[in-house]
Amino acid sequence: MLPVAAERCHTSFMPDLEPHPLAAQWSPPPSLRHSLEDGKRSRERRPRAALAELVTTGRDPMAILDGQDLSRVPELVPIRAERMGASAFAFYRGTAAIMASDLGRSPDSDLSVASCGDAHVSNFGLFASPQRTLAFDLNDFDEAAWAPWEWDLKRLVTSVVIAGQSASRDDAVVREAALATVRTYARALRRGVERTPLQRYYDHFDAGGAVEQADEETRKALKAAVRDAERRTGARAQKKLTTTTDGGRLVFVEAPPTMTHVDPAIQERALALVSDYVLSANVDIRAVMQNYTLSDLARRVVGVGSVGTRCYLLAMQDGNENGLILQAKEAGASVLVAFGKARQPAVFDGYVARYGDGGRVVALQRILQAVSDPFLGHVFGTPAEGGAPRAFYIRQFHDKKGGFDVDALEDSSFTWYAHACAATLARAHSQSPNAATVSGYVGQGRVVGEAIAEWAYAYAELAHADWELFRLHRGIEAG
Repeated sequence: MLPVAAERCHTSFMPDLEPHPLAAQWSPPPSLRHSLEDGKRSRERRPRAALAELVTTGRDPMAILDGQDLSRVPELVPIRAERMGASAFAFYRGTAAIMASDLGRSPDSDLSVASCGDAHVSNFGLFASPQRTLAFDLNDFDEAAWAPWEWDLKRLVTSVVIAGQSASRDDAVVREAALATVRTYARALRRGVERTPLQRYYDHFDAGGAVEQADEETRKALKAAVRDAERRTGARAQKKLTTTTDGGRLVFVEAPPTMTHVDPAIQERALALVSDYVLSANVDIRAVMQNYTLSDLARRVVGVGSVGTRCYLLAMQDGNENGLILQAKEAGASVLVAFGKARQPAVFDGYVARYGDGGRVVALQRILQAVSDPFLGHVFGTPAEGGAPRAFYIRQFHDKKGGFDVDALEDSSFTWYAHACAATLARAHSQSPNAATVSGYVGQGRVVGEAIAEWAYAYAELAHADWELFRLHRGIEAG
């Protein structure tokens, strides 16, 4: 107990806040308990079992794919068809637009988060952090937008089912991996929202730590993936893809049709747009880029579903013949918006209107990834024929980027990988302000797991039928 005089002295230092505007207007954000309860109440509006319903009326998957081809480089469209026709899983990888359309007509939770939009198992992997350690995370954000949380999870679980079936795994293994994916997501999301927003922001998955915790078979797969990623450096890419002219200029080596030089008009526009890219990057990268100049530009064919979109490699060179290879990839509207009709926050629509879909990809990558490429940036580039500008996002090329051959994994490693992807997706979703509400809706994952697994198995069957139809539609002979 303080003496009276001392007590008066102590309390006299307490400011009188009541008359001030902040005191009058201040109210705390919803508590964790309140948000969890709000999520539980959301089950009354949309029962979790309803997430099992797959609506197939009004589908025209081939029209969606044909429509996408209209905006792509015509001579590359056959390459896209060939790659997508190779297997049911390859087809699934290239059909995010079809799935978004199907998700958009099926019942959803109406609880939206910042979403990847294409969270299948091959879009997770390893890459170098700015500290040069290897991180494991989502690595594709072309379709990112705001959407119901389960759209990403359904895409992930369905990919587990299709990948497992493509590798002829026992159905018991595939089903357990599918269910475990949802349970892991539920647990990881709950653990995330019980941490502070700042703690969630700093969470990341380190590849080295994962190796130590895994079983023997999984450690082998992890070490192989890490070795491969460590080799895939920008310096190695420069050695493989470029040569130096007699004048000392770094230029790309052509390998048609996957690597070709562009016409002079595109080169002229690229020269003008490099400065726009630099201004979109963080200020420290602006300083680094003052040491480089653009020495060459080539068109590069990438991915499966992305084939035909405009993708360029930029060779940057300093005064001592050191190179830096950047990748500029065309960014169209997110399939979640264009085909899924997912409603976007007004502030998000305003951001896209100002910075284009390249800005959308970069912004959501920075939200969803624990650590991102510091060279991320974006530009608007006017096409040669005029009209609406094309949007691009830019990043480093082959900066220790690596993945896992899901088909080659042992069953135990396959299940571990599904767990890892689910936990990573939960960490990404936990960055959204309403993540605790989603966690309250999801619960422990048992009811939601059964519903989403049922949906995923039904969708895997539908996707396989779409693949067969696609092969017939494009005249691709059975392998």
